[in-house]
Amino acid sequence: MHAALGDPVRLAIVDALRNGDASPGELAEYLGIGTNLVAHHVKVLDEAVLVTRTRSEGDRRRTYLRLRPETLAVLAPPDLPADRVVFVCTHNSARSQLAAALWRERTGRPVASAGTLPAARVHPRAIKIGHRHGLVLDPAATAHVDDVAKPGDLLIAVCDNAYEEDPDRVQLHWSVPDPVRVDTDAAFEAAYTDLADRIDRLVPAITPARAPQPRKGDDRV
Repeated sequence: MHAALGDPVRLAIVDALRNGDASPGELAEYLGIGTNLVAHHVKVLDEAVLVTRTRSEGDRRRTYLRLRPETLAVLAPPDLPADRVVFVCTHNSARSQLAAALWRERTGRPVASAGTLPAARVHPRAIKIGHRHGLVLDPAATAHVDDVAKPGDLLIAVCDNAYEEDPDRVQLHWSVPDPVRVDTDAAFEAAYTDLADRIDRLVPAITPARAPQPRKGDDRV
């Protein structure tokens, strides 16, 4: 691991993947280097068991890279200023709902969820799995991202399709497999576990975007 991270480009790749997933092309653009060079460095990181790959559920030609949990465990998260976190997926019926409920339960901080093409209701299995873990999901609480997102929000796409529709709109992308495609309790449990692990790692990184306003009459001002 230390040998693989002994190169500044590989360190930059790991840094870029600390809080979200990215394709090799996105990493090349972010780092300002060629895709062939990115492929070389990713191969080294892969051989050192630092990264893993997933195929996009939207654009099947695209691959996303993510850091393995054991890699993330030794990295300190960067500061991400945000007034509120908004989790986004296509239908706002499963992954984004579970993520928002998890965030609320873990932190008590402002959170919302939304979809790019919201369904009429939250998926019954999402409600069931959420309830199994002590989370409360409102069956009718789906919404469109245009009606939810506000300045100061940190938008996290937990769905490849939602991310690929408008990658400039979201700040982080988590390539979480869609449990509705399989539609089993096990698939929803896997999505829950993936989201819970990511959220637990992200929580320490979130800081308020706006400094608290001094109270009237505060003599410390």
